[in-house]
Amino acid sequence: MSIDTQQNAYHSPVLEFKSSTFSVPVLVLASNDVIIIEQQLQEKIHLAPEFFKNSPLVFDLQDLNKNDLDIDITEFTQTIRALGLLPIGIRGGTAQQNQQALELGIPVHSGHSVSASSATQKQSTPPEPEPQVVAAISTLITHPVRSGQRIYALGDLVILAQVSAGAEILAEGNIHVYGSLRGRALAGVQGNTKARIFCSDLQAELISIAGNYKISEDLNGAVPNQPVQIYLQDHTLVIKDI
Repeated sequence: MSIDTQQNAYHSPVLEFKSSTFSVPVLVLASNDVIIIEQQLQEKIHLAPEFFKNSPLVFDLQDLNKNDLDIDITEFTQTIRALGLLPIGIRGGTAQQNQQALELGIPVHSGHSVSASSATQKQSTPPEPEPQVVAAISTLITHPVRSGQRIYALGDLVILAQVSAGAEILAEGNIHVYGSLRGRALAGVQGNTKARIFCSDLQAELISIAGNYKISEDLNGAVPNQPVQIYLQDHTLVIKDI
């Protein structure tokens, strides 16, 4: 290889950074008892093992710190990893908790973090402004969505067939499934709390609106083979017959 060829090779870009959106479960803790946390997580994992298998996880300590409940980040992280979950972020932590997380290779997510002093004084923070929702063209899918497929829509997503178990559909707006919904459906993924999910037959592994989600065992009250709509009310998913 000539010197010119080597120099061109060194200056040719071999990578690039791109912005992207991923849906990651957030574990919000209301107790600092690691044993109880582990027991309840084991119960959840037992009910939906495929969903939680090697799942990335962000844990939120904001409620703990508001109630002056400290937690050993090292012990908690070991427990999470032993259950087969992969912690990829912490938010709502104190300065000390954030430092512990960084030492374990866990990034600190900004936006909901609190300092040690604010956690002790329980100072109130102003609510975050509602995200601006921009209308976008709907995406229409006429064929079945197979297991392992992942579809993302910038606006509403309309599917005229079934969504198989193991498939994942995401939309920044509403989701309409005119068939059986057996996979994972996440609407309002950019924070649109007004988004809804409509489907003809709800048998989903997971449903989510603006980050608020339910998994299959939480859907026992839903009637199969019957059209339903799912919307968000007071941070809780409501499933209602159409």
